[in-house]
Amino acid sequence: MHRTRVQLGERSYDVVVGRGSLRELAGLVPADAKRVAIVTQNGVPVDVAPHLPTHVATSRHIVGESEDDKSLATIERLCEEFASVGLTRQDLVLGVGGGMVTDIAGFAAASWHRGVRVAHVSTTLVGMIDAAIGGKTGVNLRSGKNLVGAFWQPCGVVCDTALLDSLPEREQRCGRGEMAKYHFLTGDDLLALDLDERVARCVQIKADIVGNDERESGRRAVLNYGHTLGHALEIATDFALAHGEAVAVGMMFAAHLARALGRIDDARVELHRRVIQQHYGLSVSVPSGIDRQRLVDLMHSDKKAIDGLTFVLDGPRGIEVVRGVEASALEAAFTAVSVP
Repeated sequence: MHRTRVQLGERSYDVVVGRGSLRELAGLVPADAKRVAIVTQNGVPVDVAPHLPTHVATSRHIVGESEDDKSLATIERLCEEFASVGLTRQDLVLGVGGGMVTDIAGFAAASWHRGVRVAHVSTTLVGMIDAAIGGKTGVNLRSGKNLVGAFWQPCGVVCDTALLDSLPEREQRCGRGEMAKYHFLTGDDLLALDLDERVARCVQIKADIVGNDERESGRRAVLNYGHTLGHALEIATDFALAHGEAVAVGMMFAAHLARALGRIDDARVELHRRVIQQHYGLSVSVPSGIDRQRLVDLMHSDKKAIDGLTFVLDGPRGIEVVRGVEASALEAAFTAVSVP
């Protein structure tokens, strides 16, 4: 069992990683909570109720599985359901599922009574190593992904790796997309570790970054490596390209963009291709039928676009935020990844 502390002063919390770590869930529920509202999806392969303290009453709240369900309408419905079960500010919202569920559960908790406590049981690889940790919550608008949300830290996170045994291969690939991001942030060969160690190491990397920059005013932005184009690709493909798959392509694009700006050399670009494609088994190709202007328009609506187009890029000082990227460099990168 691995226990990592996300250090945020009085809002610090533990992330517990390992097979069988669901048995730690009861200890993460605040002692004064009388109700637990479980936010989940149909088909999530775990019943958390037996792992909760016996003194709490539980209610179950289902969210849909498509990106269209990651919406303000869903938040409104959840809050109406919280009202119907009498959820108070002293109670707990528990997100049980992948990154979509924990994003929605966290935002609903941040909104209900202007903030009720939340905890998460993550059931996917992407969720365990990224989405469930760090307090970023949100839902989508037609204009873009996660444009409405809040920073709302959980009081604890459980990552029971036994839940990954039945995870479909595509979900495994999505997790490897986020894992490859950590590879470039640290140089760690994460696939050399066993599963529990791998997840725990990713959690530690994210916890260290979040502990130093909770609200993404500086260093935390590097966690968005590959995400600027990645989010655009998700929307442009109507989410046929899943998040981790899109991030993998986005990192390859970011490498070509960094090369066009003179930040890295050809060898470093080739290293990106080798790590993403060969080591982590992910595609680095933009799907056919998408033109560059559509992607540029979508990237301009990204929440990180502060001064022109903003990217997280590799360079001589490592991964960092670069603002106001020139159009000529974008064109060169699009050409390199064969986007018409």
